[in-house]
Amino acid sequence: MTMTKTRSLTLLLGAVLLASCGESALQVIAAPEPAGARVRFFNFGVNAPGVHFYANDTKMAAISSTGALNSSKGVSIGGTESVSGTGYGSVSSGGYYGAIAPGSYKLAGKIAAVTDNGLVISSVTQSLDAGKRYSYYVSGFYNTTTKSADGFVVEDPYSDTFDWNNATVRFVNAISNSQPMVLYAKNQTTGVEVPLGAAVAYKGAGTFTAIPGAVYDISARLAGSTANAFPTRTSVSFSAGYVYTITARGDITVTSTTATNRPFLDNTANR
Repeated sequence: MTMTKTRSLTLLLGAVLLASCGESALQVIAAPEPAGARVRFFNFGVNAPGVHFYANDTKMAAISSTGALNSSKGVSIGGTESVSGTGYGSVSSGGYYGAIAPGSYKLAGKIAAVTDNGLVISSVTQSLDAGKRYSYYVSGFYNTTTKSADGFVVEDPYSDTFDWNNATVRFVNAISNSQPMVLYAKNQTTGVEVPLGAAVAYKGAGTFTAIPGAVYDISARLAGSTANAFPTRTSVSFSAGYVYTITARGDITVTSTTATNRPFLDNTANR
């Protein structure tokens, strides 16, 4: 489970890349966010190569293996930029949001490898408003012939007020070959299972829903179905006061429980 908090662009560019299935300690927010829009980046394009993320010509998320960070340009001085980038199934910079001036931007994922370096595989033009947060997803299936994938942006409109009795959870559907799905959470202690919002179609985001802080088993079901669309993800901790996005990614037709492109529920904290 990836735990995150909002940081400035300077910290985002220097953060260490984490896989979406990794774990980190809970983070504490010590200060209010500075003014501006916020955006973070996911590479959920099935079979997509590693990418660096851009807003127009500004590099928003890239990893440098060595060297000091030039915070004014967001690049490493004397270092070597990683050719791995943000790989499939991962969120850039550990899920940290990056600050950016409000405006309309072409958000893009560009190949990080030496071969085809800088080639855009996915892009979305999006207006980013002051005081709002957004998540950009590379999604769909990577086409090795056209070297392209799909993409979409959702707003992350969670409250800045802390609810220390509940966690707040919402569902995003990034599986391009799925039907609309509903996210369910079953409390391991009480055995009570509840839907978290309504059915969500591909490229859609559900509403942020309050749920008691506890350990849950989470599953996704096609609208109107009582059967799980793919295996349940067990023992997911939702801590009171924190905000989470559960995103379905992968290929809905894959039945393997170990394949990289299997359907999977990613858990990344917004706060």
